[in-house]
Amino acid sequence: MEITASLVKELREKTNAGMMDCKKALQETGGDIEKAIDYLREKGLSKASKKADRIAAEGLTSALVSEDGKKGVVVEVNSETDFVAKNEEFRNFVEVVAKTALDNEPADVEALKADKLEDGKTLQETLTDKIARIGENMSIRRFAVEKVNEGKVVSYIHAGGKISVIVALESEGDKEALEVLGKDLAMQVAAMNPKYISTDDVDAEFIAHEREILIAQALNEGKPKNIVEKMVEGRLQKELKEVCLLEQAFVKDGDITVKKYVENTAKNIGKAIKVAGVQRFEVGEGIEKKSENFADEVAKQMGK
Repeated sequence: MEITASLVKELREKTNAGMMDCKKALQETGGDIEKAIDYLREKGLSKASKKADRIAAEGLTSALVSEDGKKGVVVEVNSETDFVAKNEEFRNFVEVVAKTALDNEPADVEALKADKLEDGKTLQETLTDKIARIGENMSIRRFAVEKVNEGKVVSYIHAGGKISVIVALESEGDKEALEVLGKDLAMQVAAMNPKYISTDDVDAEFIAHEREILIAQALNEGKPKNIVEKMVEGRLQKELKEVCLLEQAFVKDGDITVKKYVENTAKNIGKAIKVAGVQRFEVGEGIEKKSENFADEVAKQMGK
């Protein structure tokens, strides 16, 4: 397979590794981006601990919680440009999408788009009308719902809708105290983007993959085989602390973990607290958007 400049550029953007290192990694892995990322990590050449997809799609996320505080939803609606994402009509539509998802709890996005609004039109028909009027493609990308039997679901919207988070807390404790805790946890999730709530949630496949990478990394560093295993376990535990919410250092007080903060709150209110669910949506994560030279784009629009 030919290793193109664009392929090298993509790998470099995802790993922050040197250009020649990226080229070699792609040559060694037959042009497979995912394998090339692992190759660079094994060689200790990647500055990124995990794949970081470039956030390129525009649009908005939003979060909404029911009046009784026991159910919350987070949604993402995409647009082609940031200009439309800031449009009041688009913002209002995103809120309609969130309310519809919260009220109806559809099975999936297709079911959500088929839900009818008060005027008798489906959500998709309403969206189609807006596309025709605004003149730009838009799409309802995803949504997620979290519920508790007893406790509180708390939402947090960051940077005007670039990131939205909901946190579900199961507890019989004071609702105001849970609201404060939930808001702090949601802000932590927005800032630190954990992959899991606790180490118990980490799937075996993720651990096996990371262990394999770390072993190869240690051996490539020239570490003796007899100490590699113990060393790798230490590195793995450190990584798990970074990807698990409860193991992370609490952003408001770096001397304690999030788990300790939750335990302290539970002790203060005299009731157990369980972080039952977390959802974090960031606009465009995982979507690659074609980028063009601005001058070329203008020339193309003018027919030159």
